[in-house]
Amino acid sequence: MQLITRLLLLLCAAGFPLLLFFRADAGEVGVCYGRNGDNLMDPASVVRLLKKNGITMVRVYDTDQAVLSAMANTGIKLVVALPNEMLASAAADPRWAVQWAKSNVKPYYPATDIRGVTVGNEVFQQANGLTPQLVPAMKNVQAALAGRGLADAIKVTTPIAFDALKASSFPPSKGEFRDDIAQSVMSPMLDFLEQTGSYLMVNIYPYKAYASTNDAMDINYALFRPNAGVVDGGSGFTYHNLFDAQLDTVYYAMDAVRSSGNRTVETMLTGRRKVPAKHGEHSWCTYCDGVENSKTYTNNLIKHVVSGGASTASYSPLDAAVGTPYRPNDDISVYIFELFNENEKSSAEESNYGLFYPNGQPVYQVDFMAGGAPSPSPARSSWCVANSAAGDARLQAALDWACGHGADCSAIQPGKTCYQPNTKLAHASYAFNDYYQRKGRTSGTCDFAGAASIVYQQPAGSCDPNAGSWCVANAAVGDSRLQAALDYACGHGADCSAIQPGARCFNPDTKLAHASYAFNDYYQRNGRSDQSCDFGGAGSVVHQAQKIGNCVLRSRA
Repeated sequence: MQLITRLLLLLCAAGFPLLLFFRADAGEVGVCYGRNGDNLMDPASVVRLLKKNGITMVRVYDTDQAVLSAMANTGIKLVVALPNEMLASAAADPRWAVQWAKSNVKPYYPATDIRGVTVGNEVFQQANGLTPQLVPAMKNVQAALAGRGLADAIKVTTPIAFDALKASSFPPSKGEFRDDIAQSVMSPMLDFLEQTGSYLMVNIYPYKAYASTNDAMDINYALFRPNAGVVDGGSGFTYHNLFDAQLDTVYYAMDAVRSSGNRTVETMLTGRRKVPAKHGEHSWCTYCDGVENSKTYTNNLIKHVVSGGASTASYSPLDAAVGTPYRPNDDISVYIFELFNENEKSSAEESNYGLFYPNGQPVYQVDFMAGGAPSPSPARSSWCVANSAAGDARLQAALDWACGHGADCSAIQPGKTCYQPNTKLAHASYAFNDYYQRKGRTSGTCDFAGAASIVYQQPAGSCDPNAGSWCVANAAVGDSRLQAALDYACGHGADCSAIQPGARCFNPDTKLAHASYAFNDYYQRNGRSDQSCDFGGAGSVVHQAQKIGNCVLRSRA
């Protein structure tokens, strides 16, 4: 206890409050892309479908060469998988894991934007005999990625089913993992995820929870529609949707697990693990409950996630609050299960979770942009830089937070492009700006409790690992979406004078050519971040110089 008190005093003096008051930002919605069907579109056509619908985040269940190659230079963020059948090999032999990483990840990255590796899938449920080997396999795969210099860019996790929690985990504040896995598996796993800056992936199917109540649960509560809410008597929180309640149940269960080894200082002081939870599979059951409720649920889910989360007071699907009641400062990310109806699944229910039929026609209409245009950003180019007056201790804490919450810090690792100068100030400025650009330069994303500030001239000597990249338009989205995104880019900072009639880049006079010029100009002016070449799926990053007609697209602001 005396040690904890000393740590608390030390960290308060060093700016520890910044660990407590970072605000969550809008979350991300992706899809699960399974291939258990004999009539599915080829991977290249799938990419066109994803881009057309503005889907920029995908989870796959293997490392299929055709899929990973098709995803290259598309701007789509990918989570790949080491399947259950390979788990024993990965656990038994670190050399096997190294070879797997060399053959299945390294050849595709970074052209294919691989962000994570799932080791196994619902192992406790689908392959229970492999449970003791799960954490060793995760550690070996992570070590293999680290040996290839990929540990910061590509995180290792595992998806668990919601039934890994006790059936008695209600209300959320009573969330606990099952006794057979809590300390023996979840404890070392959560320690590992915390130490590597990763996250826990959880597969949650809310319809099952709703159906199990035999109509005792208000359907509006389940579908994100206005309702009276449910009070958790243990915490005092009022929940206005099932999604937040189930996610917080997982968080309470995580915090109830004792650490099996070294804990981070933040965990020691707050009692909360610094491990985010992401929905690895999430969907309403179309086969069970029909198209209309599935459509309502999915579209309200997307609105909920991209707005940042739920309010703990009155709730509307359009609320722009953040996080969950228990974790208000944590981002929310969801992979919707799943992209296609797959005719080789084990049951009719499993075969009919798709958002699209195998030919690409929608099962029901889903708006992945939640009714919005591309996320607005300040019209002027801007950068986020570290404040030297904050001191090294606060800069380090904020740097760790940024790298653990979405900034790609791989370029400031020893020997990498932006490692020099090796100072806290330089590294923090890099991480802060990467986080700021990825979050669309929205309000509040360059604060870090006073450790950073926004500037409107590119800082001298700043390092850009994305130099030599361009943003081009995606023809598959069609002229109307290209025109809307083109108008947005030209109205939010891109200099579009060169594509006016008679100007040097007017020809070829096509929507695709003009959009590529405008998208790239916007991208170069706005930090060359993923966010600044998205345009609701209408743009993508490429790493080869681009020429359209006689007009060469520039590669710097």
